[in-house]
Amino acid sequence: MLLRRAMDTLVRLGRAADLAETTAPGHATRLAQEAVRRGIPLVVAAGGDGTIAEVANGIAGSAATLGILPFGTANVLAWELGLPQGPEAAAAVLAGGRTARIHPGLATWRDGSQRLFVQMLGAGFDAAVVHGLPPGLKRGLGKGAYVLQALREMPRYGFPRIGVVLDEGPAIEVAGAIVTKGRLYAGRHLLAPDALPDEPGFRVALFPRGGAWRAALYGAALPLDLLPRLSGMALRRAGRIELTTDAAVPTQADGDAAGHLPVTIRDAPAAIAVLLPVLGR
Repeated sequence: MLLRRAMDTLVRLGRAADLAETTAPGHATRLAQEAVRRGIPLVVAAGGDGTIAEVANGIAGSAATLGILPFGTANVLAWELGLPQGPEAAAAVLAGGRTARIHPGLATWRDGSQRLFVQMLGAGFDAAVVHGLPPGLKRGLGKGAYVLQALREMPRYGFPRIGVVLDEGPAIEVAGAIVTKGRLYAGRHLLAPDALPDEPGFRVALFPRGGAWRAALYGAALPLDLLPRLSGMALRRAGRIELTTDAAVPTQADGDAAGHLPVTIRDAPAAIAVLLPVLGR
């Protein structure tokens, strides 16, 4: 229904569009790569942050522009960029928006696999929630599925230690880390107040101590936008981040499961063009 309303708006505004439906994880990347090969100048991701990241991976290094129809569960990047959430208004941005640029992150795992992320990469408890979340629960409960899964994970996640190296600094140990390009996390909730997605580099949220009750505290502070003020969290700037561990610590990228530590994070080689609302409208 949302997609049909967006497509009808594009037709009404005189813009034609080809529609391709994804069938499995990674399919959006392959579709975007094919669009680039065909010389299509605007490739639109209709979905959530994971779908947007897949399309970004597909057009990275090309002249194509990223368009966004935010139809996902959290829509963190859409909120970050000030994109409208309604299908008609979002489609209008595709038809007459302004072009800006964002600087994705690039994660590289031990096996050499790589992945762009457009908003954030997490290691530790939040990634364990993402890895354990049943797809049917997410479809049925939306954001509430993450809350329920977090409650399930709290008593069974061991909070193993994670080694962190920021740029050329000394190694430190934490219970969890979130590397972010933007201010927001898990929807419209504040994580890194001074982060800007159009700038190179990252803000790194470090959680030195773990445990179920601390995870519950962080979860309660998040919707109140109090997480950056908690004494149990530290925010740092970095251009290169190494996350290591001796345990099986999961990672998530833009809300999708993305392997396990160790991982090295740096800026992607090039920025990506994206359509945003015209300023002042």
